[in-house]
Amino acid sequence: MTASHLNDRNAFRGAWPALLTPLDAQLRIDHDKFAAHAKERLANGCMGVTLFGTTGEGPSFSLAERREALTMMIARGVPAERIMVSTSCAALPETLELTRHAVDAGVHGCLMLPPFFLKGVSDEGILACYEQVLAGMPAQGWRLYLYHIPQVAAVGLSHAVIGRLIERHRVIAGIKDSACDRAHSVGLAQAFMPPISVYVGYEPDLPTLGRLGSTGAISGLANFFGRVVTRMVLEPDAPGTARDAQRVDAMLDLLKPHSLMPALKSVMATLYQDPGWLRVRAPLMPLSAQAHAEFSATIEAFGIDRARE
Repeated sequence: MTASHLNDRNAFRGAWPALLTPLDAQLRIDHDKFAAHAKERLANGCMGVTLFGTTGEGPSFSLAERREALTMMIARGVPAERIMVSTSCAALPETLELTRHAVDAGVHGCLMLPPFFLKGVSDEGILACYEQVLAGMPAQGWRLYLYHIPQVAAVGLSHAVIGRLIERHRVIAGIKDSACDRAHSVGLAQAFMPPISVYVGYEPDLPTLGRLGSTGAISGLANFFGRVVTRMVLEPDAPGTARDAQRVDAMLDLLKPHSLMPALKSVMATLYQDPGWLRVRAPLMPLSAQAHAEFSATIEAFGIDRARE
């Protein structure tokens, strides 16, 4: 594999927040709020946004809801080329349909998990899932990012699967490694960078990967820490990066006692002064009124400036 393998990929740079998905009182996607949050992130240091990943509760929404949300976000003024979409579904035909829709809409790229319902599947089975989706798509002219988060999916991506996909398909642009295992992320970078890019989802590992050539991150904390995330990966040895890392570690410590997505939505409810942000889809449960009030007070004391951080 050579650098020319990547000529038409143009893998992304900077922070692309894994957007939290706001819901209305009927637990439907609030399209106005969703687009407003995306535009606020783009206006405050983020290079793009990511829809329907793990942080965005992606598998909790139907194919029709996810198609509509992308269409509505673009219609509300979010540039398609600054959108990444997780198109992962349990059923491969739905993954293919979402991927086609996203590519036709002109998005930067698509993010795809390995099969995540059946467990204990072989590398050949995982490879077959990707191959079936890729067979229904153009051979070039779009970008696919592989998504490794085995602690959630309970199915991971081996070096063998990644290597074979890269060898066969020019559209593979990168890997999002959210295993939260620095040694694993470094191993991926050493094995596959270049020709593709490796991005870590666990923010404390951003400087390490940045020093190895990683250029960005799909990050949950970038919902409010976009500039921090960008600096940590693109300026890993800058004078202020150590302070950024301390801020990230402190925030993760605050989040740890809670379920992650409801806690992140509590942060958003605090920052926007909007309790509607607390809503999540089952099986997740929102923070109780008391838990949110206590956590909100902690977040206010912590202090977050979305425009500067």
